[in-house]
Amino acid sequence: MMGTTTAPAPSERETPLQRVLYPLTAFMHAEAAGGIVLILCALAALVWANSPWADAYASLWATKITIGPLSETLLHWINDGLMAVFFFVVGLEIKREVLVGELASPRQAALPIAAALGGMVAPALFYAAVNLGGAGLAGWGIPMATDIAFALGVLALLGRRAPTGLKVFLTALAIVDDLGAVLIIALFYTAAVSWAALGVAAAFLAALVGANRLHVRHPLAYATLGIGLWAAFLASGVHATIAGVLLALTIPARTRVDTGEFFRAAHRVLHDFDRAGEEGADLLTNAGQQAALAELEDLAEGVQTPLQRLEHALHPWVAFVIVPLFALANAGVALGGGLGAALREPVTLGVVAGLLFGKQLGVTGG
Repeated sequence: MMGTTTAPAPSERETPLQRVLYPLTAFMHAEAAGGIVLILCALAALVWANSPWADAYASLWATKITIGPLSETLLHWINDGLMAVFFFVVGLEIKREVLVGELASPRQAALPIAAALGGMVAPALFYAAVNLGGAGLAGWGIPMATDIAFALGVLALLGRRAPTGLKVFLTALAIVDDLGAVLIIALFYTAAVSWAALGVAAAFLAALVGANRLHVRHPLAYATLGIGLWAAFLASGVHATIAGVLLALTIPARTRVDTGEFFRAAHRVLHDFDRAGEEGADLLTNAGQQAALAELEDLAEGVQTPLQRLEHALHPWVAFVIVPLFALANAGVALGGGLGAALREPVTLGVVAGLLFGKQLGVTGG
């Protein structure tokens, strides 16, 4: 993920607890930290799934959890629920880059889209060539997707060594690739798509676009409509994580207070704060300083876009909770004694050929 900041050094005014926690805070602000946690969780899942406690690993993720009318396994809640939040944050990043960043020009935006399309078509062709005439041909869509969470986690390991343009390109490529795979699954592998539920999803999406047009800025409005959008996609049979990206596209990227107005008003408010402090009263009882702080807080909120605030607030949760949980729940592959035989199957060979050769040729050729 691209949104990272630098941890401030501990100061003499900080509490002993803040000083003790500083190394952890500094680690969480490091660009590679999310990737490190992701890899550690993936390795832990692999070891756990092949240990004497493998049954406990499988039963944990099969645990049923009921929230309102929905009763799903823990694995399902992570893959369709929490990962929708991941896609939401990635969608916010992509929207920012399309508006004012590395993807702002049509030429720049077209490049990762073309690469992603090539990276989907070529693996499918390689798989089909290996399985032509066989029963496994119907699985041509298997090697098309890139696991975006793992791809961005590995990218995060590069930290500041990777150019920003490369990170944005690979992030855009990964999300287009992943959404393309979701559409392929919806069109060719979903037994029954509920068009009524998709109609409800369209209504929620229209309401979100309307809220944006009406300059609604409060996150609660978008969260409420976003949950409805997610639930409608879940009921439709289409992968619910796509709701996260669609929701991100509707989040306002406009400020309520322009930067010039903020600078002038903040200067005035700080002057009022300083003048109120001359009264000598403690900050807790100084009404003038309290009023100045409240006004300054409102100005700071107004000069930031809802997109910025949400991206900044959710990034640590995605990097250090959601993505590691996803890795822990999905990377536990049992490496049994039948692995050698499985590697000789046409389906396995087709997937390997598609990902190893088709993906590389498709992305570079696209």
